[in-house]
Amino acid sequence: MKNIYPVIVGLGYVGLPIFLNLQENFKTIGFDINKERIISLKKREDYNKEFSRNQLKLKKKSMYTNKLKDIKKGNFYIVAVPTPIDKKNTPDLTLLKKSCKFLSKIIKKGDIIFFESTVYPTVTNEICIPILNTSGLQENNDFYVGYSPERINPGDKKKTLKSIPKIVAFKNNIIKQPVKRIYRHISKKIIFSKNIIEAETSKVIENIQRDLNIALINEIYKVCYISNINFRNVLNLAKSKWNFIPFEPGLVGGHCLPVDPYYFSYFAKTKGAKTNIILNGRKTNNSMTNFMVSKISKQINSIDNFYKKKILVMGLTYKKNVADTRNSLAIKILKILQKKFKNIEAYDPLIENKKYKSLKFVRRKMINKFDIYIVLIKHNIFKNIIKKIHRKKIIYPFL
Repeated sequence: MKNIYPVIVGLGYVGLPIFLNLQENFKTIGFDINKERIISLKKREDYNKEFSRNQLKLKKKSMYTNKLKDIKKGNFYIVAVPTPIDKKNTPDLTLLKKSCKFLSKIIKKGDIIFFESTVYPTVTNEICIPILNTSGLQENNDFYVGYSPERINPGDKKKTLKSIPKIVAFKNNIIKQPVKRIYRHISKKIIFSKNIIEAETSKVIENIQRDLNIALINEIYKVCYISNINFRNVLNLAKSKWNFIPFEPGLVGGHCLPVDPYYFSYFAKTKGAKTNIILNGRKTNNSMTNFMVSKISKQINSIDNFYKKKILVMGLTYKKNVADTRNSLAIKILKILQKKFKNIEAYDPLIENKKYKSLKFVRRKMINKFDIYIVLIKHNIFKNIIKKIHRKKIIYPFL
């Protein structure tokens, strides 16, 4: 493959940074079925607020598009579409399958397709490749497939895409050079694997491990609170041991940690295996919603004439300093509190308020008119605001 023409399918938190890195060296096409996303990117606006206008400037005659005909000339496709769960916590591969179907209509002999979407083990081989084979071409003979688990950390300015080691897995060594040419512009360190299933598995267990560690510390936090033991002092004392891992309690949201355990558990179930520990970790972290509502409610009820007070909940994304609201427990907590108490409004300048009109967002200039402030997610941009608020008026649920 002398000339590489990369196409990124899906321009969300994973696809967009890949596109921006590759367009520094290749004429690259960014494709997304969301027309509004394409329009905003063409205006150099990222509603995820991960990239500035200057960073979104197109280079090397690259382009953003939602038209299938525009990506036919590509020969190296990277698929980075969402793979969520449904209401029953079952993997939802709808967008991944749809991507494979439209790629099957345009792929040519010699093309390479890499998947970056998080999946359970065997999805690439048993679901994606059979769909691609409906093109009339045969995988590993006419075209080639690989898998590279995404490791994007939204909001992290230190662990950027290029600084995070990248696993790339593929069967046929014939594509090693073009794969290397592409992925060296995505990450400074490439880890090669010949086994796609192992790469798929490594992705989900990375997040399962973190989810379980947070679940453990959340459970300890709950016991300390119920038992009137100062959790902060306990944690600081425990940190004095050299091999203690200092995880913090918190609200676990986003696209990965609340999803990947269910993907692996689904796969395990198909093999007749149980994942009790993994699913119990999920139960613990999900239970933090009601636990925090109960704790906050007690704090509000302890305030004199609380029913007359105006309350502002601050920080509603799934973690600090990001605009991502996927699986945000903070939003769930707010909705429950608004049913329990009157005069509760919300403030989070990182969120597009149009999506959440029912949450009663207020503008920045209205902030100083409240009596009680509940900080669920402590964004850095709140620092100056908090300095001007009397300490007695602020509730930090995790303190």
